[in-house]
Amino acid sequence: MARILVAEDEPNVLEFLTEALELADHDVEGVGRGDDAVRLLQAEAWDVLLTDLKMPGLDGMEVLERAREIQPDLQVVILTAHGTVDTAVRALKLGAFDYLQKPVRGLDELRLMVARAVERRRLLAAEERATRGETASGAKSGGQVAPELTWGDPTMRPVVDALRKVAPTQATVLLLGESGTGKEVAAQALHAWSRRAAGPFVAINCAALSESLLESELFGHEKGAFTGAVARRRGRIELADGGTFFLDEVGELKPDLQAKLLRVLEERRFERLGGTQTIACDVRWVAATNRDLSEMVFDGTFREDLFHRLAVFPVRLPPLRERREDLLPLASALLARVAADLGRRELCLSEGAREAILAGAWPGNARELRNSLERAAILAGGDGVIQAADMALFGAATRPQPAAAETGTLEDMERDAIARALDEVGGNRRLAAEKLGIALRTLYNKLKRYGLD
Repeated sequence: MARILVAEDEPNVLEFLTEALELADHDVEGVGRGDDAVRLLQAEAWDVLLTDLKMPGLDGMEVLERAREIQPDLQVVILTAHGTVDTAVRALKLGAFDYLQKPVRGLDELRLMVARAVERRRLLAAEERATRGETASGAKSGGQVAPELTWGDPTMRPVVDALRKVAPTQATVLLLGESGTGKEVAAQALHAWSRRAAGPFVAINCAALSESLLESELFGHEKGAFTGAVARRRGRIELADGGTFFLDEVGELKPDLQAKLLRVLEERRFERLGGTQTIACDVRWVAATNRDLSEMVFDGTFREDLFHRLAVFPVRLPPLRERREDLLPLASALLARVAADLGRRELCLSEGAREAILAGAWPGNARELRNSLERAAILAGGDGVIQAADMALFGAATRPQPAAAETGTLEDMERDAIARALDEVGGNRRLAAEKLGIALRTLYNKLKRYGLD
């Protein structure tokens, strides 16, 4: 989830943009004036700004200039109508990430643009950490503590043992598992337990960037290599020299990039885009995917030689439904982080809430559990105790079928809570979602589930 600020003076367009991004699970704030956008930029941290060019107060170009001063790493997407594309291009030269032409014709285009901007923001943060000699978790290189792999279930013992055994070696590791099973945490643990712990840990999500941008981020570029390359820039691989490079969602790589990555793995050298100098790289490779790469090899969508290069030491991370004994310890660890993020001194789980967690199937694994705990924490009373009623807002949708009476009770509670919230806000789904503390998309799914739509 990212924090997105939308500045657009047309109410219908503003509502469309904010709702579409909320349905993608982002934290979104919308304003209708440029000066209001600047005030929010001065008051809070944001990941992405979408701003129209023509607005009252301050226009989009002025907002862009102020944004670059206030939050230099903020990714700004310009919203431009027909006839103002030239102005949007000028905005790119002033540091905007990209532009979208109105009317935005598809949700996929909007969400993909924002996803790329968010990933760009994350990559810039990683580059800054690498420049300061810090790890991805913010700890100084050489003093990194291995991230906590919360586990007690017997199914995790061979996983942790395998990670510890391979960590001191130079072997390439392929982490397999469903989304949210903790593959990046496992990659960070591999780095922390390795002989490269004093070096940088650099990660990139192959699914979040377009092919051309991903290639530039991986290998870097020379000045003038392409339009907008106004200076030489080191790539992620170069920044990871002496440390660990984590390729997340590696199954999303396009064929051309698969071939180029294979060469780097085999020769341990590469050239920046537009450059002729060969750069040696001393990198320990860790890759991750939730896809079946062997099946992709069979289908011809993933190179067999690259697959064998990456899968030197495959490790599968089991989903939460296969590690039931880890649910409560993991929930406690995640809840402590939620409390810190929300500024709550203490949060705890009632017995009923613990039972609801144990009853869950958690198809989204640790990521879903964390998000659900955050929503429940917002609903919790002043004493900080999360009750079963708070858990009902997500438990019914993720739970396998236990005893019929228990299922009916929690589902009835959730259905009644949703119906009551809708009634209190006059049927406005956005306000109901805010009142319930859940994402708008989650509310839509539950309305469909309970026949309330």
